[in-house]
Amino acid sequence: MQTSTAKIAITDIASLCVFDLETTGVNTDEDRIVTCFIGRVMRDGQVNGSYSWLVNPGIPIPEGASAIHGITDEVAQRDGVDPATAIAEMLTVLRRSIAGGRPIVAYNASFDLSMLNAEARRYGLEPITDFGPVLDPYVIDKAIDKYRKGKRTLVATAEYYGVLLEGAHDAEADAVATGRVCWALLAKTEESDLHSLHNRQIDWALEQAASFQSYLRKSKGDDLIVIDGAWPIRVGSDRAVAPVPAL
Repeated sequence: MQTSTAKIAITDIASLCVFDLETTGVNTDEDRIVTCFIGRVMRDGQVNGSYSWLVNPGIPIPEGASAIHGITDEVAQRDGVDPATAIAEMLTVLRRSIAGGRPIVAYNASFDLSMLNAEARRYGLEPITDFGPVLDPYVIDKAIDKYRKGKRTLVATAEYYGVLLEGAHDAEADAVATGRVCWALLAKTEESDLHSLHNRQIDWALEQAASFQSYLRKSKGDDLIVIDGAWPIRVGSDRAVAPVPAL
């Protein structure tokens, strides 16, 4: 289980490192990255510094995935970069933010971070074992506003917090909106430092996964359904079957 030991006051955060992937599917061990965006979102919501990648994943992109993010095999093969090169660059950019004490922010972070590490292993690169303080608006929002009705997709959550999201399922649009939602949530949280909030999310993610697992087992009549609640990196063979919230 990943934990953060850095004591960084939430009021001292100047910017967030936002991270989003679009992929060939939701299996973190078998699917591949198609697009990625990493950038800094300031406290006022402005974007300061950004990196983006279009990757040739080396496997067919299912029509269902293309229908979501708009990247087809033709586009990826024509314009996409070598995946090993792209993954190495993503790891470098994230490690630089981690070293600088900037929190990594991703919506349903356990999917994106696990996917990146799976890709790193695939190409013989060193995975990131400690992402430092991670902020996951999907987990935080469900914890601090537990009984709010309605969906908890990024689109719905952004709308609730008054964050404009144009072009959902584009890695840049989703990442920037996630950062702005995160700032709104940080203004509501009772935690005073990133260390505490990071560790609270570990517990919240486990509780949320257990609740969802219980619901699915009852509704589908299948006691073998397993939802991986490990956060911010999934563990074990069941990590591939944990569902990713639709945007």
